[in-house]
Amino acid sequence: MNSTKALHICIMGGGTAGWMAACLLGKRWPQHRITVIESPEIGIIGVGEGSTPQLRAFFETLGVAETEWMPACNATYKAGISFHGWSNKPGFESYFHPFQTELDHHTVPHFYFHTRARRTGRDVWAHPDRFFLSSQLAKLKLAPIPNENFPFDLGYGYHFDANLVGAYLRGYATGKLNVNHIARTVVEVQLDANGQVAALQLEDGEAVTADFFVDCSGFRSTIMQQALGERFLSFSDNLFNDSAVAMPTPNDPEGITCQTKATALSAGWAWHIPLTNRAGNGYVYSSQYISADQAETELRQHLGMLESDVEARHLKMKVGRVANSWVANCLAVGLSQGFIEPLEATALHIVQATVEGFADAFEAGGFSDVNRDEFNRSIGARYDGIRDYIVAHYRLNTRGDGEYWRANANHDNLSDSLKALMTCWFKGGELDVEVQRQGISKYYAPLSWHCLFAGYGTFPDQNMLFPAEPELPLADMGRIDDFIRRCCLNFPSLTDAMAELN
Repeated sequence: MNSTKALHICIMGGGTAGWMAACLLGKRWPQHRITVIESPEIGIIGVGEGSTPQLRAFFETLGVAETEWMPACNATYKAGISFHGWSNKPGFESYFHPFQTELDHHTVPHFYFHTRARRTGRDVWAHPDRFFLSSQLAKLKLAPIPNENFPFDLGYGYHFDANLVGAYLRGYATGKLNVNHIARTVVEVQLDANGQVAALQLEDGEAVTADFFVDCSGFRSTIMQQALGERFLSFSDNLFNDSAVAMPTPNDPEGITCQTKATALSAGWAWHIPLTNRAGNGYVYSSQYISADQAETELRQHLGMLESDVEARHLKMKVGRVANSWVANCLAVGLSQGFIEPLEATALHIVQATVEGFADAFEAGGFSDVNRDEFNRSIGARYDGIRDYIVAHYRLNTRGDGEYWRANANHDNLSDSLKALMTCWFKGGELDVEVQRQGISKYYAPLSWHCLFAGYGTFPDQNMLFPAEPELPLADMGRIDDFIRRCCLNFPSLTDAMAELN
């Protein structure tokens, strides 16, 4: 931070977002005072229990080893997401979206070439799963943690209990970073004559003043939207899901795997996330197409738990974002800032990007309008880029059954960016070049876009394909299979890897 003055930063709200913000700021700015006001009466939403690989970087930034936090949070490793039932194309009823690895450069060029050959009518193998090591690790129930003699790094995320992660980070922030914790409820946000946040008034009448405030108050967005009146931009015109119902189940007795499963249901999709002590399950759906009771019944039927007395938890989601995440002397983080449904587990990724981006901007120019405007533009673009990728999952579905799926496949509320990507793909263009041209690879890399389009089987119908000409330099799929098989020999079972953490 460019100021030599010791500043006070007050975070309203705990949970995973609030304590992540406290840890990142406390670690980066030990010279400044940080306070978290967390109401003991308000629970953590915790819709998702998965992450992207960026959470690994978060704990590395803090200097916290996996052996320290993962057992405390019932966490397991995640190599990617498998999608089931989003397409009815023969051979493409499911696919795996892998996190990237250092070995992908051996196979990704072949994958890209094959998908383009298939899009231009050649009868070649173009399903993504055979091209990626992470896909096979998940299939074989291996951990994405190589043996010491295998000197290649794999990108991976985690599955975890969100409530336990919040509690762990609270202990770390207060114990290691000297973050002050006030366990009371905010009843009023006080603004000064210039529209800046002056203080947060607590239930006992005390007013907590600060130089800067971070709003982590959840969907209520108490400071940013309620007090400062920042406009909320809804994504409901192209992301229909607004509700969820969740319930736990025992883990698979045959062993867990390092993947989140996303299975299409009648009006949304169900997640399955393996933790060390249980599996997390839920149904993300649109209340326009199914009631809460019907969704719970469908989830129970999907899980084989119609006769179970395990309680289900119902949640409402507010999908969209604020127009600006940094307004006056307040930064919105987490659900108070926005939310894109948990299909790709991006919530904590955005928290991390927001806090680190704010810190960079503040260090560069303090409260200057130029830095604030550029930061807001950047974060807004990140939200919109992630939204487009999520929208594509629904818009490209080929199920053809039910009003919900037909409405998703037929609407035209698409950004120019997504329209250009779809046009490039269906006209046989080079999708990786288009992603780079748009400058959106920092949100989702070309690999992710290729896996989505190809995983759904969005190719010419089988009866329209012709054999690839002999001179076409196609990959030897047998050699790729053997390369990935031999790589897998260097990875332990997920069960063994989890045992090593304890």
